[in-house]
Amino acid sequence: MIKIKIANKEFDLSKGRTLIEILEDIDMYDSKIIVGAIVNNRLCDLTTTLEEDSTIKFLSINDEIGNRIYRRSLFMIMTKAIYDIFTNSKLSIEHSLSNGIYCELHKDSALSQEDLEKIKGKMFELIENDLPINKHFMKKNDLRDILTKQGFLDKVDVLNYFKKDQIPVYELDGNFDYYFYNMVPNTGILDRFDLHLRLPGFVLLFPQRGKPCEVPEFIEQTKLAKIFYEYEKWGEVVGVSNVSDLNQIVKDNKYHDLIRVNEAFHEKKIANIADTITDKVDKNRVILIAGPSSSGKTTFAQRLSIQLRVNGIRPVSISTDNYFLNREDTPLDEEGNYDYETIEAIDLDLFNQQLIALLQGKRVELPIFNFHSGKREYRADFLQLNEDQPIIIEGIHSLNERLTAIIPQENKFKIYISTLTQINIDRHNRIPTTDARLIRRIVRDHYFRNRSAAMTLDWWPGVRRGEEINIFPFQENADVMFNSALIYELSVLKKYAVPLLEAISSEENSYYQAERLLDLLECFLMIEDEDIPRVSILKEFIGGSAFSE
Repeated sequence: MIKIKIANKEFDLSKGRTLIEILEDIDMYDSKIIVGAIVNNRLCDLTTTLEEDSTIKFLSINDEIGNRIYRRSLFMIMTKAIYDIFTNSKLSIEHSLSNGIYCELHKDSALSQEDLEKIKGKMFELIENDLPINKHFMKKNDLRDILTKQGFLDKVDVLNYFKKDQIPVYELDGNFDYYFYNMVPNTGILDRFDLHLRLPGFVLLFPQRGKPCEVPEFIEQTKLAKIFYEYEKWGEVVGVSNVSDLNQIVKDNKYHDLIRVNEAFHEKKIANIADTITDKVDKNRVILIAGPSSSGKTTFAQRLSIQLRVNGIRPVSISTDNYFLNREDTPLDEEGNYDYETIEAIDLDLFNQQLIALLQGKRVELPIFNFHSGKREYRADFLQLNEDQPIIIEGIHSLNERLTAIIPQENKFKIYISTLTQINIDRHNRIPTTDARLIRRIVRDHYFRNRSAAMTLDWWPGVRRGEEINIFPFQENADVMFNSALIYELSVLKKYAVPLLEAISSEENSYYQAERLLDLLECFLMIEDEDIPRVSILKEFIGGSAFSE
């Protein structure tokens, strides 16, 4: 017998039982939404057999990792269905869009609604048959042969960078593939999905966290789609569409030019935004910059300010953090902690009153929030604007109309910035933008905020919840979007992040996350950072930024 601890309850069970059997034994969860588990801080399939005392956390579609397991399992069914129907086609799983994942199917004729119905019908056939999704551990040479026969040549190249000789591979009805997430044990659970035609490709829709039994409707995100498309095409121009392309450039010692071109591309985009603002500077008096954690908002705001000054504009910056309510007046989150992420934590009345006064040319004493005492203070920090001086406001709520409710729409220019990764590992393994930002933050938190990687990983779910409430719902409100991702950055961040992730022990709750991120970074060849300019957004995270002096 072994002792099993689940949600602070203990059970004595016989050895050799699978997680699926344990799930049935304890009868505590809805098996329709459980997709995996964390066992002793390791991410496990539900087919895992337990032979020792264990602490288990079952993962549902409502958990971020559980939701990824569900959607990645859908990828495998979709891949199988497409290649059964369109034998000579190529499926590319691209990036997030709307409530799903945007994909492209490259075949002899253009994609049609009829094609999607065929794919969907085949997927439901695989689901209704409740086929097993089997996990195998294969030697690299054996897997290389299988993937070559299946035509997955981009995957074959990535195998060369894996350190492990035994690779975890999943198989569905004779179709083999590797993924950077675990899979559900069988196809029967994957009946909640839809396919939406979004030319030139389509969007795979799946349940979102909080509504595990519902398939959301497609919501058009024109601006986000445009920025993804633009950067994807730019990647093709410079010859980098996936990790293998990037690694080849590193092996050929040609990455120096790639860095310079990528940084110049960023500078040109920022200059274009500054020109747009300058064209109507008499109206664009309030420049609002929002974006999720580790998107590079601080460096972007500084570089935008420089470009505006090149155009003869002298902007000033105001931090919304200084308008926090006194600590005793701050709202509490669901766990009873002060919630500085909510917009209710800001004194909106005072903020808007001072903005209006500044735009009217009045002299205003700005507040300063003392984070040590938790109180707002005044230290004779006066500000008065000339008629042609815009105000730059950077913060998570900047695109929320409530933040600047009193300011007329025609006087606001809104910018959304995020790290939208434009390269994937291979056609079926995308790099989530969330992971790119998380790796940035792990490095920055360690070097500049005295936080271990484990601490950052433990806090990340709370950061993500705040983003989903306060940032993502408003991103399409932006006048322009800026993608702060650098096509080469994970090759640079690898040197900094790997030692920090390797320092996380198997006794820590975040160990499974560290393992997952290490597997991701293993695919990249390392790039030294001596060629990265000091004004680069990446310098905000690895150090040496010209704006930190």
